[in-house]
Amino acid sequence: MNTKKSVLFPQHKAILERVGEQLKLARKRRKLTTVQASERAGINRTTLYQIERGNPKVAMGSYFNVLRVYGLENDFLKLAEDDELGRKLQDIELL
Repeated sequence: MNTKKSVLFPQHKAILERVGEQLKLARKRRKLTTVQASERAGINRTTLYQIERGNPKVAMGSYFNVLRVYGLENDFLKLAEDDELGRKLQDIELL
């Protein structure tokens, strides 16, 4: 059993918290209760609360299901879409 604890630096935790806040606002704009949103996403309400707080321990699939419920599933495709550093490293290898 792997008991290694992952470390999340404060600036990275802040990013996840911001994502959680944005998802909470998206839910409220759609006038969905936490019960409605969690049921539609196939997660329990506690998990939704954890997502809205930006908890890094929540599975990525749960975050995706919440995005899907809000009609924002294509936003998931934006993750690492513009990989500027990766492109630069690739270009260096090509030289």
